[in-house]
Amino acid sequence: MADPTYTPPAVWTPENNEAGRFTGINRPTAGARTQKDLPVGDNPFQLYSLATPNGVKVTIMLEELIEAGHSGAEYDAFTIDIMEQDQFTSGFVGINPNSKIPALVDRSGDTPIRVFESGAILMHLAEKFGAFLPTDPAKRAETLSWLFWQVGSAPFIGGGFGHFYAYAPEKYEYPINRYSMETKRLFDVADQRLAKTRFLAGDDYTIADMATFPWLAPFTWGVMYNDAKTFLSIDQYINVKRWVDEIAERPGVRRGRIVNKTWGEDDEKLVERHSPADFNGKKY
Repeated sequence: MADPTYTPPAVWTPENNEAGRFTGINRPTAGARTQKDLPVGDNPFQLYSLATPNGVKVTIMLEELIEAGHSGAEYDAFTIDIMEQDQFTSGFVGINPNSKIPALVDRSGDTPIRVFESGAILMHLAEKFGAFLPTDPAKRAETLSWLFWQVGSAPFIGGGFGHFYAYAPEKYEYPINRYSMETKRLFDVADQRLAKTRFLAGDDYTIADMATFPWLAPFTWGVMYNDAKTFLSIDQYINVKRWVDEIAERPGVRRGRIVNKTWGEDDEKLVERHSPADFNGKKY
């Protein structure tokens, strides 16, 4: 049965705001809603984030840098509670005018540098430390292509499939079918690629893998968007699963996944992170 039709008015207004989980957060305007400064720690990098897939990209990167011996990558990670609208405080908007996590301030030099958007943060850190981004032109181009493939694909998975399948107050066939089709196509793109290569950009583990892993891995584990694993037949993507299983065992990935996590058991989350000692007693 087709969904009931909707006739758009001549001029859209936000009077009939969406109901559901994110009611009250989304508005058609940008900018700060409250005046509040952000906390600042003592480390070279200040991260303001949450352990959603986009946030986990950056904590994985930072932990991988530290695991690789880059002591200058030490960071303070402060949680931004999006349901409490922390992303709309003046302090956060001053770093990211788009009011989305993650946001980073690089205080390693004389002048603080703000970096927002997860892909930009990964590139900034990779270039700063000369790690996880090849210098060979062909390999660099391949890595950046897969990185931006992921960045461009995430809205279809999260705001598309995830929203209409798991979060929308009403279930409609058309958008669920539309974004299920696209999510499965993206999984197939990754699966076909990983049938030929160990990692997305080739033989080397790069920021392309760090960006993509937090989005695809939860589907393979069955912890993303309710029963999406079954609904989308995720088990058929055997090469994605092989890749997920390998990356999931990396120490930096295991630590990065629990930083800024506010849900679950106490020993499986780290709401704030300020030093490696914060992981003591945690399961990761």
